[in-house]
Amino acid sequence: MSLAQERNLRLVRDDSAEPGVRLGDIRLRNRLVTSSSLLGYGVANAKVMAYGMSPISNFVPLERFGAVTTRTVTVEPREGHFTTKDDWELRELPGLLKRYGQALRQVDGGWLNAFGWCNVGIDAYLRDYYPRTRAQNTIMSVGGFSTEEFVTLVDKVNAAVPVGEIAALEFNVSCHNVNFDFNKIIESVLAEAVPRSNHPVILKLSPDYDYIGHARLAAKHGVSALTAINTVKGLRLDPETGTPLLKNGFGGLSGRAIKPIGLRVVKELRDADVTLPIIATGGIRSFDDCREYFWAGADAVSLGSASWFASYPGYALSPIYGARIRNLLRRIENYTPPAR
Repeated sequence: MSLAQERNLRLVRDDSAEPGVRLGDIRLRNRLVTSSSLLGYGVANAKVMAYGMSPISNFVPLERFGAVTTRTVTVEPREGHFTTKDDWELRELPGLLKRYGQALRQVDGGWLNAFGWCNVGIDAYLRDYYPRTRAQNTIMSVGGFSTEEFVTLVDKVNAAVPVGEIAALEFNVSCHNVNFDFNKIIESVLAEAVPRSNHPVILKLSPDYDYIGHARLAAKHGVSALTAINTVKGLRLDPETGTPLLKNGFGGLSGRAIKPIGLRVVKELRDADVTLPIIATGGIRSFDDCREYFWAGADAVSLGSASWFASYPGYALSPIYGARIRNLLRRIENYTPPAR
């Protein structure tokens, strides 16, 4: 019996242990989760300048979400296009804002970012962060540039996290901000890393790749669910100089601007007879946004930059934004999606 089969058997036996929503062998507390990176590792080291944690998160009970998805974690620490430092002091604010200006910019209808998978690495995450987030239901986002790296990530999580203690691993094999063609490795990653995992695996799809083909590969290799969609590759230039606004040049577009794209992808996946559960993300901010995605065929929805980001002055309204998210949580907790 494979590791994946043993995992599924253990989860089926424990099905009644905790209420919530089941997406195949993934257990969520409800159908509203948070998207990767917007809440960092789910906990911060500094209260004042809590890099990685949206200020809005201070006013929302993260343990009530269906699951909280971490920033993408790699085998080794990566500075990316930003920094791994997350204990900034108030006097360091100018330097932090300068770095943000090179990795995140507000654009028409959304945000353009290129953080480049900056993270502390899987060992530091499992040692220093994950133990402090056990009250949350966690989806660990992991990324790598080879099949071997994904296998290593799976093995490290298997060794450190008991079966059933997290919701799933999310394989990020679709990020444009690291300047890598994931089409070269995706099939071997799914074929070799998914069966090794003691935990359910979610594949994150990009609208810029062959998402229907990748979804079918995911089903073939035992992936439990799909996240649709990752950010859309975009570019903004300084109109005076013609230089890119972001340090990386290209970045990932998120927010309200990509909601029609996210809805299209979810609907096209269902029209193509993809039956895996889908966690939809892209421009979600209100209950009506969620209902649109459910009508399109999603099984759960995920809050990203449209909910957690604001202009710097706008963060003064964080308590109001937090109240809006708490209200959305209450509505989703009591909502049953339309039957398909």
